[in-house]
Amino acid sequence: MSTLTMPRPPALKAAMQRDATPQEIIAAARSAPAPASGVFLLSGLSAVLMWAAFTPLDYGPLGWVCLIPLVLLARPARSPRWLYRVAWLGGLTFWLPALQWMRLGDPTMYLAWFALAVYLAAYFPLFLALTRVAVHRGRVPLMLAAPVVWVGLELLRGLLLTGFPWYILGHTQHGWIGLIQICDLTGAYGVSFVLALAAGCAAEIAPCAWLERFKLLPPGEVACTPEVSPRGQWVRVTVGLVVIGGVLGYGWERRRGVEFAPGPRVALVQGNFPATAHSDQPDWPLIFMRHRSLTARAVLQRPDWIVWPESMFRWPVLETPGGATDAQLQEAHPEINIQWLRDQHVHKTLADMSQMADAALVIGATTLEADRDRLRVYNSAHLIRPDTGFAGRYDKLHRVIFGEYIPLIDFFPWLQSLTPFRGDFGLNAGRSSVAFEYKGYRCAPVICYEDTLPNLVRQIVNSTAITREGTRRNVDFLVNLTNDGWFHGSSELDQHLITAAFRCVECRLPMVRAVNTGISAFIDGDGAVRNVAADLTTGKSKQVEAVLVETVPLDRRSSLYLAYGDWFAGACLVCCSVLCGGGLASRWLPAPGRVRSAL
Repeated sequence: MSTLTMPRPPALKAAMQRDATPQEIIAAARSAPAPASGVFLLSGLSAVLMWAAFTPLDYGPLGWVCLIPLVLLARPARSPRWLYRVAWLGGLTFWLPALQWMRLGDPTMYLAWFALAVYLAAYFPLFLALTRVAVHRGRVPLMLAAPVVWVGLELLRGLLLTGFPWYILGHTQHGWIGLIQICDLTGAYGVSFVLALAAGCAAEIAPCAWLERFKLLPPGEVACTPEVSPRGQWVRVTVGLVVIGGVLGYGWERRRGVEFAPGPRVALVQGNFPATAHSDQPDWPLIFMRHRSLTARAVLQRPDWIVWPESMFRWPVLETPGGATDAQLQEAHPEINIQWLRDQHVHKTLADMSQMADAALVIGATTLEADRDRLRVYNSAHLIRPDTGFAGRYDKLHRVIFGEYIPLIDFFPWLQSLTPFRGDFGLNAGRSSVAFEYKGYRCAPVICYEDTLPNLVRQIVNSTAITREGTRRNVDFLVNLTNDGWFHGSSELDQHLITAAFRCVECRLPMVRAVNTGISAFIDGDGAVRNVAADLTTGKSKQVEAVLVETVPLDRRSSLYLAYGDWFAGACLVCCSVLCGGGLASRWLPAPGRVRSAL
């Protein structure tokens, strides 16, 4: 009969091979780390629960428990075997399926999808490393360490590499409107803090038997750290309930008695044209005629504003601020046909359409700004008024990395292979934000993924609060022009809408979104989606043509977040920096002995 043997740790195996004394063998066994099986199970469980908490499943309650298995890995005083490598695999288990919609844009995006997932997965082991430093070196309660580190790292990935603030843990609670009102104080990161606090509390008061069952303790070790007394457990549970109750109470108070004043009537025009890396010019008239037909449907409901999605007016708008003649411009820029652009009569076509609709148009189009020295290309939103014609232009400030520009392309030309674009490629970044005004109302346009960047939206709202006359007056609503036709009706459309809703709470402003292929929607200042554009027959809101006309619900409440930005998450990030320094210093300092918590 065969004998089942467990793999021996290297230290124990070495001691046995060199005929060590029994005392040495016992010491080597006691110093051996726990096996990696429990780490595989718990990090994988957190990844699966977190994925299910977001779209497409969107099981929001799982947002409260998805971090518990991962946080449990911070409790053992001695790291289990392969802790950080396995935690990174757990992060990859979440990010690969969460971002699978990236591959739909173009076959070349498979590489970008995998590369981004590999990078984002590193936040799982980094979270564990900093949390363990706080708990085992700094003696910080796990209930506090976990949310501080988690939120600090969420802000970090929202800033690095131009920022990726998608799939913030707090976004899982978008349906709990009362809970997310704290965003006007702390941003969406405050909601993440509450969820991570609850997970940290549950993980800290969990019995040591859980860690033994998951084989997180080294062989022969029966105690786990940090050890929390019964009184400390009650204190932690009480603190957690008080925080959650306080957040809900704040949300109730902020919403109590609020009445949204009726604003302008806005029509959202949603076409259904899949986006590709190669623009087929013969399709431009079809795209224009379809959107003009949808605009005619909207005019029947007498809107004040009509909004088209990003880049759905396919002809570029030529601007020549330098005053050069067409011949001079053609000589300076032989790569474009100046006369052809003039002959298209873009300005006259859009001005006539605005006059016939008797409404202001907000149109997404490419702008070519040409002078004798250079040609600039912008992703723009244009305001065309029935009384004055072209009355404003906003050029997108935040360009999507590898989607709208390639960093360091002059030094590393091979980087272009990571994108579906070839030849001359890239957009210029806009210079400043702009407020559009019509019939006494002011709106701030944001384009594409700009509505997912909390600090950028905040800056846009604050900078557009100064009118042309020099007086201060906040904008009345946000307008988002987006082209999500790259992603073929995937969960990206839902997650984009969810992320945008948090900007409304942070700034206490309503938002209207016109999105190619969907989801076009009206969102109020509480972050509640009032209505979405849908097909009249099927009721579908994605990959359909639709028109939605509603009255904008104006919100006159103030917002601390508008004034001070990411002060809360920034403080958490500072704490992470301190922990990082402490972790590096601990490599040269002895580990402190085990201390039983006074609480």
